[in-house]
This record gives sequence, structure tokens and C-alpha cells, in this order.
Amino acid sequence: MDRNLALEMVRVTERAAVACARWTGKGDKDAADQAAVDAMRRAFDGIGIAGEVVIGEGERDEAPMLYIGERVGRAAPGDPEVAIALDPLEGTNLCAFGKPGALAVIAIGNKGCLMNAPDSYMDKIAVGPAGKGCISLEKSPTENLKAVANAKGCQVEDLTVAILERPRHQAMIDEIRAAGAMVRLFSDGDVNFALATCKDDSGVDLFMSTGGAPEGVLAAVAMRCLGGDFQGRMAWRNDDEIERARDMGFSEADLTRIWSCEEIAAGDVLFCATGVTGGPMLPGVDFFGGGATSHSLVLRSRTGTIRRIETIHDFTRRPLE
Repeated sequence: MDRNLALEMVRVTERAAVACARWTGKGDKDAADQAAVDAMRRAFDGIGIAGEVVIGEGERDEAPMLYIGERVGRAAPGDPEVAIALDPLEGTNLCAFGKPGALAVIAIGNKGCLMNAPDSYMDKIAVGPAGKGCISLEKSPTENLKAVANAKGCQVEDLTVAILERPRHQAMIDEIRAAGAMVRLFSDGDVNFALATCKDDSGVDLFMSTGGAPEGVLAAVAMRCLGGDFQGRMAWRNDDEIERARDMGFSEADLTRIWSCEEIAAGDVLFCATGVTGGPMLPGVDFFGGGATSHSLVLRSRTGTIRRIETIHDFTRRPLE
């Protein structure tokens, strides 16, 4: 994987983040998402890749742009073939209602290296490098807490678990509280809080939730780069989703298996995210007269390189499209 692609991809997430940030707090999540999609799609046109979207805005009949299976990039002779997972606006509600945690996200790998997951749900668990190898979706929340506490040399009472605030998680929340750990609920933004487990000062030690499978793939790529750990298991909502998964190449075993971080995101992968409204990992877009400032995170699995990029966008020289 050419390391120069990382900087090319961050230009794509920057354009998406700045475009949708204009809709922050305006209460229109569809308009915010569409602004991000349009900006990301235009930015891809000039990138020297032959890319296929394996995780996108939905399936072809449900999304106007950046759907699963769409081809993006210049695709000139000699351009590398790559698989792309993306979410132009991860946390549409967060952006629409002015809440922290929205991101524009892209993950990229060699062709065939990223899990081609349908737009369904996934049971997910993530932990930072200190807990790598000790978590499992086969364990109960209490067992995972004890394992992480042991790995980090602390008590369960010292741990904080990030959980998506949904009624389906109430039993898990009750068990975690009964075990003595602290719970941090969030309304949206799985990727942000999975990554937060790898940041020492984030206040998040463990992430457990059932949410979007596409976000699970994006999180797994980031965890590969950061040295953390992630597991996912598809949580099908209906038979139609299972049939679509079979059409996409899922075997019968794949339908119920627990996927490791390395199985979801194999080989050499890159991850880029730009903050839209700010959160535990990145500040949001800050507008000023004639421009804006954005903050991005660029990760590479081969070298473990972590780059934080602050960019000043001058709209008088390059207008916001």
C-alpha cells in the first residue's frame, strides 16, 4: 500500500467534513449526509486509484452515491486496485443536532482485504493495546471486564465502558454496573468510541455495543493500525439481510462466526478520519471568515504511524464546493 495514498485520502475526508459541517445544528441530518456524500464523491474523482466501495452508504438501490460496489477514483492504467470502506458522515444525528463525535471516515486496503459486509448490525467489542488478546464475544461482559482489568493492572471499578444508548443494551448495561465498572453512554458514533479505547486520556477502556456492521469494519481497520483489538459478529435483523449476505459471498459459517480484527481488515490498511463536530479523538471543523480549520487522524497498519493533521482551508483560493 503506497503511503502517499494516506495523504490523498485525508484530502477526501477533509472535503466531506468541511462540507457537512455547514449543516451542524440545523436539524437536517439528510442534508448534512448528502453534503458529505457529494463532497467525498467529487474528491475521489482526482485520486489515482481504481477503487471499489465495499462498505458504503448502502446498497445500490438504496443510495444515490457511494453505494456498495461503486467504482471510485481516476482508474487510469497503472492505478492500484483498492478496496474502500467509508462513511462520509459517521454520526448524522450528531452533526444535525450539534452534538460532539461526528466524523468523516475512510479506510482503504488492497483488493479483497476488507470484509465486504452488508448493511446490517454487528455485535462489537473493542479494547486498546493493553487489553489486546484478552477480550472475546464468547465471554460475558463481566468476564471481559475482569480480563481487561487484569491486563491493565487495575480493578474492574477503575474501568469505563462506552456503550451505544439503545434499549437493546439495557441488560448489558445492568450487568456492567453490577460488576462495578463505570458506563459511558453515547447516542451515536460507534467508530469514535471504539478508537477512544486506544487513547490513554479518553476516559474509555472498553467498547461494547450492537450497531452498524459498516462502522464495525471501519473501527477494525483503525484498531489494526493502533494496535488495539476488535471482534465482530453479525447480528442479522431479518432473513432478507441473510440472503443479501449470501449473495455477497458469506458462507453458512460466516453468518454466525466471530470475526477477529485481522479477519475483518487483513493485510496493509490505511485509516483516515476528519472531525466534523469534535469528540474524544478529534476536534471539529472551525469556520472563520473566508475559510475553516479541520483536524484529521491518519493511521497506517504497516508502520503503526499515527499522524494528526491540522489544515487551514482558504475559501478565497479554493471555494467550498
